[in-house]
Amino acid sequence: MSKAAVVEPAAAPPARRLSYPRSLDGKVALIVGGAGGIGAATSRMLADAGATIVITHRFGDGNPTTAAAVLADLGGENHLALPADVTDTSTLIALRSQIEARYGRLDILVNAAGFTKPVPHADLEALTDDLIDSLFQVNWRGQFAVIRTFAPLLKASGDGLVVSISSVAAFTAVGSSIAYCAAKAGIDVMTKALARVLAPEVRVLAVSPGVVDTNFVRGRGADFNDKVSASTPLKRIADADDVAAAITACATLLGYSTGNIIQVDGGRAL
Repeated sequence: MSKAAVVEPAAAPPARRLSYPRSLDGKVALIVGGAGGIGAATSRMLADAGATIVITHRFGDGNPTTAAAVLADLGGENHLALPADVTDTSTLIALRSQIEARYGRLDILVNAAGFTKPVPHADLEALTDDLIDSLFQVNWRGQFAVIRTFAPLLKASGDGLVVSISSVAAFTAVGSSIAYCAAKAGIDVMTKALARVLAPEVRVLAVSPGVVDTNFVRGRGADFNDKVSASTPLKRIADADDVAAAITACATLLGYSTGNIIQVDGGRAL
């Protein structure tokens, strides 16, 4: 009897980059706050779609190590991590000079830097002047300053895109503090205003998450997440990839959209 032929298992096909209507090959994307949860997930998705990625980290707070880990996860050799502080425009101008010298262009800007501190809405005294100023300085003024700094490069692209991270707190008035809700409402207004003035060379959009499973709001644990999940129509909270997918869609699928606020909240705001 002849031995049965041994059939070797077929080799796994090589991983394929997703195909999108708008290719990101040759595009350069700056992810401000790219070492954070949403920023890191966005960096990975945009890189998978073909973009070269620049991420920022803050000065002297340990983030360079995190930023290096994000870069290592992207693969390739042309991605970059650089320091910047959205509250200091001089560092943003220096960042612009470095990007222009290295790549000669910028096509996509993602504003993912931000911070908050939980303050019960009824505790008016706890929302101090200093905290209000800090929340607006980072979450509104900082995002505007980044767009203002990079608008010339984005316009020169001819196909520029800005995506800012807002929040459903902007219109539900339910969030970590009243000031945070107000700052995010300001992001929505800014998105619409800049969509008019930067068109047609640059599209301006905002992505508006509900509760996201990251460490952005300190002190929130599994009990909070479980409670929110139970009250959300899709019965879960978002993860960073949910938000990153919406941002990537802005760059690759929604080529005729500008000035829009895209909710990624599982129906929580209904």
